[in-house]
Amino acid sequence: MKVFHLTRSLQFAAVVFVALTLLLLAGCETVTSGGRTSFSYDPPVQQPQNRSNVKLKLSTGAQRLYVVEGDKVLLATPVSVGKASSPTPHGNFTIYSKVANRRRVSSPGAGYPMTYWMEFAPAYGFHWGFVKPHPTTHGCVRMPLKAARKVFALVPSGASVNIATSQPWDATVGKSLPRLDDSQLPDPPMSYLLSPQVFSDAQQGKMWRF
Repeated sequence: MKVFHLTRSLQFAAVVFVALTLLLLAGCETVTSGGRTSFSYDPPVQQPQNRSNVKLKLSTGAQRLYVVEGDKVLLATPVSVGKASSPTPHGNFTIYSKVANRRRVSSPGAGYPMTYWMEFAPAYGFHWGFVKPHPTTHGCVRMPLKAARKVFALVPSGASVNIATSQPWDATVGKSLPRLDDSQLPDPPMSYLLSPQVFSDAQQGKMWRF
């Protein structure tokens, strides 16, 4: 009888252990369900045959940016676009200004780094910024840092830009991209963001402690 009770006790303990393990795993899964942060994302890139043929295609619905040459995707990355109250403009544009180490000039937020800036309309541009899985900007297009560095190098001034609700690659290339979410990251100190260090770090594809 004692052996029977001992066996039942061991079985119960095993069941409790398995349940606790599953609960812990579920808890971990909940924590990470927000997705990877943009600072871990380093997209592959293919060099164009003719850089003057490189174009930008932005899908605001999927929040995906495609750098293309003809029908070939050279680089694809998740991005954040304008929210409903301040949408990213749709249409055909041209990259007419590129500034690697640009800072915001208007307030609030004057001096905030907008690294790898590529302007396609007055006050609208592609640049590095914290990426979220939902529209969150005032109209600009935020890119992950390593992606922004590569896009900036790949796209020449004068490149055409098409911005639409969807793009042909959303269901293929775009669908395979990871979900990036920087919403839980702490804000770097302003002393760092306003220092030259933020730009020298960006050249190495890094920032602060991320």
